[in-house]
Amino acid sequence: MSAGRAGVVARSLVRTFARGAESVPALAGADLVLTGGEVVAIAGPSGSGKSTLLAVLCGWDTADSGTLTCTGSLAGRRPAELTWAELALVPQSLGLVAELSLADNVLLPARLTGDLPAAERRGHELLADLGLTSVAGRYPHQTSLGEQQRAAVARALVADPAVLLADEPTAHQDREHADALLELIGAQARRGSAVLLATHDEQAWRRADRVLRMRDGRIDEGRIDEGRIPDGAPA
Repeated sequence: MSAGRAGVVARSLVRTFARGAESVPALAGADLVLTGGEVVAIAGPSGSGKSTLLAVLCGWDTADSGTLTCTGSLAGRRPAELTWAELALVPQSLGLVAELSLADNVLLPARLTGDLPAAERRGHELLADLGLTSVAGRYPHQTSLGEQQRAAVARALVADPAVLLADEPTAHQDREHADALLELIGAQARRGSAVLLATHDEQAWRRADRVLRMRDGRIDEGRIDEGRIPDGAPA
């Protein structure tokens, strides 16, 4: 991994959306530190701000106030400037390109970053590990939602990102496939990546190095013991 143990530090992030005449705070002073080599899971009720946080961290959205700093070898860069090999996202919407096969979707980051031979090998390994080899030539609409989600995770992993963000990456999986996804995500952290999962999945919490609670746009900075289910976080 060329990017090394890079990370991200967020301080006092505020993001407010208008709902008619009302202002609704999605982030209300969120603080977070991500470092290479660990998996951090954020648990919290729907609407607590998890997806907004990931959108700000990856540069898809911009906070109204607060600071967002890339660390390590990514220092001095803004998330929106980073390549897929530096920061990769698995969005809840999955974001697969409808006109590309699952295999071509998985390899798309490699074609954008230019390291195609190595990524092709990695891509085929990921497709096999996630049970997608038999449907790799199909278009997204020809596959199940679970297969599409696994392809979205493979796409995020194929370029060996320094930072990996994933929004409910096991939401459409049975237990066997969810375990396979979590094993690959954990292996990415062991390679030195900083990993953040927004998830309701108890198994993901148990596999994480840290589990944080999010509610009303804020993150509980206190650690939660591994395997303990955070209060107010539905499974």
